[in-house]
Amino acid sequence: MYLAHYGLREPPFSITPDPRFVFLSERHRDALAHLSYGIGQGGGSGFVQLTGEVGTGKTTISRLLLEQLPETTRVALILNPLLSPIELLEAIGEELRLDLEGRRGSVKALVDALNIYLLEAHASGLRVVLIVDEAQNLSTAALEQIRLLTNLETPTQKLLQIVLLGQPELREQLARPELRQLAQRITARYHLDPLDADESEAYLRHRWAVAGGAQFPFTRSAARRLHRHAGGVPRLLNVIAERALLAGYARGELPIGDRLLDQAAAEVLAPKARSSRLPLVVSAAALLVFAVLALAHWMPALFMNRDNHANPAHPAPSHAIAGVVATRQPAPTKPAAMPATTPQRELALLDADAFAHRLAAHDNNPQPAWSRLLALWSVLPDEIGNASASACPMVVSPGLFCAAGKARLSELAQFDRPVLLKLHANGHAVWALLLGLGSKQALLQLDGDTFSVHRAALEDALDGYTTIWRGPRLLTLPLKHGDSGTGVDWLRDRLLPALHPSTTAQSAAPSKPAVATGYDADLVAAVRAVQRDFGLHSDGVVGPESLLALMATDRSGPHLRRMPEQ
Repeated sequence: MYLAHYGLREPPFSITPDPRFVFLSERHRDALAHLSYGIGQGGGSGFVQLTGEVGTGKTTISRLLLEQLPETTRVALILNPLLSPIELLEAIGEELRLDLEGRRGSVKALVDALNIYLLEAHASGLRVVLIVDEAQNLSTAALEQIRLLTNLETPTQKLLQIVLLGQPELREQLARPELRQLAQRITARYHLDPLDADESEAYLRHRWAVAGGAQFPFTRSAARRLHRHAGGVPRLLNVIAERALLAGYARGELPIGDRLLDQAAAEVLAPKARSSRLPLVVSAAALLVFAVLALAHWMPALFMNRDNHANPAHPAPSHAIAGVVATRQPAPTKPAAMPATTPQRELALLDADAFAHRLAAHDNNPQPAWSRLLALWSVLPDEIGNASASACPMVVSPGLFCAAGKARLSELAQFDRPVLLKLHANGHAVWALLLGLGSKQALLQLDGDTFSVHRAALEDALDGYTTIWRGPRLLTLPLKHGDSGTGVDWLRDRLLPALHPSTTAQSAAPSKPAVATGYDADLVAAVRAVQRDFGLHSDGVVGPESLLALMATDRSGPHLRRMPEQ
C-alpha cells in the first residue's frame, strides 16, 4: 500500500524472522557467538542456553544460525515444546527423519533408535544438534528426558549438542532444585537484553536500507520516542514503526514526527503498556508526599542547627530529602550514601591468583573463543576455509584478513579490535577473547563467561594473539614498493590525501595533474610513518599487522570496549 510512497521494494518492519533484515548489535553478536560456540563444540560442551524477553530476537538469531551451519551438521528443531517426554522423543526422531515404525509410544525404543542414529552420524563425521525454541514451555519431565539424551556419548565425546532458547522464565525454571543436574550441564549462558536508544535507531535505519529506502522517514526525536515506547524490543519497534508508516502515508506526512509516532504507539500497544505510566505518576506523587513530610519533620532541626551547629542525631533536611528521593522510602535516620555511578552490569574482577586458577581449569581448545571472534564479524563458515586460531593466512578469503603473532597489550590496544589471546597456564595454553581494555583492567570472555581481570595479570599470562577482520575485498597482501593495482589505489587514497591535504591549493596556476605511479616512494614513506606510530617494523611493506593498523580508525566492525579506570 505505502511502498511506492516511500520508495521501498518491500515492507521494512515485518515481524517475520527474515535473516536478511537481521541487525547484529553488540549483544546480538555475543548471543550468536554463544550459539556458534555450542554447535562448534560438536556436542562436547553440554547444554547452551540463550534467554531473552519476548521479541528481543532469539528466534531470528536461531534462523540466522541455521543458515550458517556447515553441511556436516544435522539439526532437529523443535518449535512447539508443549509435549510429553514420549511426544518430544518422537518429534526429535521425525526432525532427524528416523524410521519410527513400531517404536512410537516406547521411550526405550525411541532412545535406542536415536542412539543408533547418533553413533552412525558420529562415524560419518556428522554433527547432530537439537535446538528447542520457547524452551520455557517444556515440562519438568520433558526437561529431564532431554538431560538424559546427553548421556548418549562415546568414551571421548557426547553425540548430541542441545541448545535451549527461551524467555527469562527458563532461567527460573532451571534454578529449581529438581533440575540441578541439568543446570550443572549448561556450559554457556547468555541473556539477550533489549536495544539501547542508539542501537534502536541504528536497527530502524538498517531495516529501512535493506528494504530499499533512501530518506529515513522518522525525525531524530521521533526515533527516540519510538525507542521509549518499545522499550528497545525489536518486535515492538517493528510494530510501532509499521503503524506509523501507514499513518504517515494516509496523512501525507514526511518526515514522521513525535505526534504521529505517539498516536501510532497508542494504537498498537496493549492497554497495559499504554497505561504503564500511571504507576510512575502514583509513585512520583507518593515520593513528593514523603519529601514534604520529611521536610516538615526536619524543619525544626534546620532552625535549631542555626544556633547549635550540626546535630549528629538530626541530619540536615536537604540530606534527608535526598535520602528519600534515592530510596523512595521515608527518610532514614542517616542519609543513604549514593554511588557516583551505577554500572549496567556487574562483572567479576579477578585478581592474579583467581585468574591463574581459572586458566588452570581450562584446556587448550581455541575453537570456542575462535567461534566467538568469527561471530563478532558475522563470518560465515564457508568464508574461513581451513583457517583457524593456529593456522591464520594473511588473506582468509576476499575481504577477510587474519593476523597472528606476539604483542604486548599496549600494542594490541592501538588496533582497537577484539583479539583472540593465547594465554599460558601451568604448562598448557588457554584461549580467551579480549573484548575490552583499560589502563588497569581488561574484559575477557572465556567459555561463555565474561569477566574483568587486572591488566597486569593478563599481561603476565599473554603468550600470543590471533585476530580476524574485514577490509577491502580486492586487496591482496603483502603490498610493497613497485606494486600496482586496486589494492595500491586504495592505499594511496587512504594515506596520501591525509599526508598532503592542501596539495591542490598550493599554487594558483594550474599544473599537470599528479599521475599515480603505483606503490612509489611517497607511499612507502607514508606507510612507514603509520608503522612507526604503531610500533611496528617500519619496512614500508603492508602485511597483516600494518593493514590492521591502517584500519584501526574505521567505524565499521566491532571495537574494544573502554573499561572503567578503577
